Amino acid sequence: MKKFLVLSLIVCLVLSLVACSNDAVSDPTETTEVGSTESPRVAELNIMMSIPQYMDQWDTYVKQFEAKMLAEENIKVKVNLEMPSSDQYESVLQARLTGGDAPDLYTLHSNNIATYDKAGNLTDLSAEPLADKIYDNVRETVSIEGRLLGVPLESQAWGVLYNKEIFAAAGVEIPKTLDDLKNITEVLKEKGYTPFMLAYQEQWVPQLMTALTLGGKVSGEIPDWVDRMYADNGSYEEVIDIFGPIDLIMANGTDRAMEMGSESGAAEFAMGKAAMFVQGTWASGTIMTTNPDMKLGVFALPVNNNEACTLVNLSTSTTLAVHPDAKEMDLALKFANYVLDDQDSAGLFQACSFNPLATVHNYEPASWVADASAFVAEGKAYKDLVLPSAVTDEQGKLLQEYYVKTITKEDFVKRMDEVFKSSNK
Repeated sequence: MKKFLVLSLIVCLVLSLVACSNDAVSDPTETTEVGSTESPRVAELNIMMSIPQYMDQWDTYVKQFEAKMLAEENIKVKVNLEMPSSDQYESVLQARLTGGDAPDLYTLHSNNIATYDKAGNLTDLSAEPLADKIYDNVRETVSIEGRLLGVPLESQAWGVLYNKEIFAAAGVEIPKTLDDLKNITEVLKEKGYTPFMLAYQEQWVPQLMTALTLGGKVSGEIPDWVDRMYADNGSYEEVIDIFGPIDLIMANGTDRAMEMGSESGAAEFAMGKAAMFVQGTWASGTIMTTNPDMKLGVFALPVNNNEACTLVNLSTSTTLAVHPDAKEMDLALKFANYVLDDQDSAGLFQACSFNPLATVHNYEPASWVADASAFVAEGKAYKDLVLPSAVTDEQGKLLQEYYVKTITKEDFVKRMDEVFKSSNK
């Protein structure tokens, strides 16, 4: 009897242990209180951008996005971030778009939004959370008929960068007219300073001079010029005085302009090699990294002696778009929204020295941004002229040729009239 009881107790004990063991084993795919034990979904996102000067900042932000997706969405996403040189970007992008290899997200200039929209290359972001965060006046620059077609990145006012310490040492103030600029140039030379930094290796840099001078001239004196050019009823002969400041700058700048790239030029400028640099505030990253103590300022480039033409450029330039055929559309939209993330966006925009453009940007802009914004507040700004891409590209190319004296002003006018008419067809 005792043996039977002992055997019974042993059997009961074994059965109870088995039952407990079965209860302790759970389905490996079930979610526990600690988190999911599912294997993360693996995905890939391709992003192409035209701002290689900010590669480090965006590479860091991309890594933050990857970590966020893994932690919050259990998605192991690999972001391929591609940044061709500024001169090559447009041709590389067009080849990708027409060759069936479009990136999931890519940057474009806001002036080209209508063209890309007509080609069916933009996704409407109006219903995304990011839409309500963008300031109204900025949102208008990246919208068509109420449809938000991109995430603005660089919304800025810009003109001529200058070294405030050199100006103070030379006893000169920022110019209001072309004669003022001529006087400043002479005084700087007398004091032993090189007036202008020239870096024309990339054609988009000299093109900035036409952007500023055309913008000032057209906005200040002939506001119907762009419309008439699109109607084949205008000419660059009407704006020939843009060569007043262009000639002055080219004749009083640093040597080896055609050998100097934009990044090298910004670094040289930061080290005091010249007092002024016709370059946008986007160059501030390189400048301030090279010389953190530099006192950097911005003024409007005079076109002539009419102060109504002395204006800074106000524009949204670099804009991030989502391609409608993105293979990972959900992730592409998540990244677009992350660009204006409530917690992380301000750090990114501040690191790139971008202007605040959304409600999530609660930081103070840099002093040079404040300088340019003061011109805007005084009504001394023009909205970026919308010209065909072929026109802006040709302007830069021809100014390179003009600098090395292989063409004349008359050649420039003739060729630009031809290119504009060709773009209208």
